[in-house]
Amino acid sequence: MKIVLGSDHAGFSLKETIKEHLSSQGWEVIDCGTDSEESVDYPDFGEKVARAICDGICEKGILVCGTGIGISIAANKLPGIRAAVCHDLFTAQASREHNDANILAMGARVLAPSLAMEMVDTWLATPFSGGRNQRRIDKIAALEK
Repeated sequence: MKIVLGSDHAGFSLKETIKEHLSSQGWEVIDCGTDSEESVDYPDFGEKVARAICDGICEKGILVCGTGIGISIAANKLPGIRAAVCHDLFTAQASREHNDANILAMGARVLAPSLAMEMVDTWLATPFSGGRNQRRIDKIAALEK
């Protein structure tokens, strides 16, 4: 499976670490940037990752900025995107299991890289539970219309 990554300048280093981690596990990684720690605007990269999912290029994505908040807000403006800001293993798991999140958003300034890698692995390994949660996802989708 392919996965799309993106970050702003604050998340650049962690994005690069995630990219290496995923590549070593055999994932095909599409990197939407940024390419350095030079200041950029996080909405640009939130949009690029979200569009790759909306366009069917990838099923899942990971976004990183300083807190994960701004970049997730930008991504969530596109229909069908469920970008979840996660700060620990529980929120990473719950965002997939209960919310069918298709983008994991993390904050490079609030997470240790080792925890971020565990979160990535947990998030990718956790399936959506469906059932009553599907009804809730359907209600979210209806709000987009």
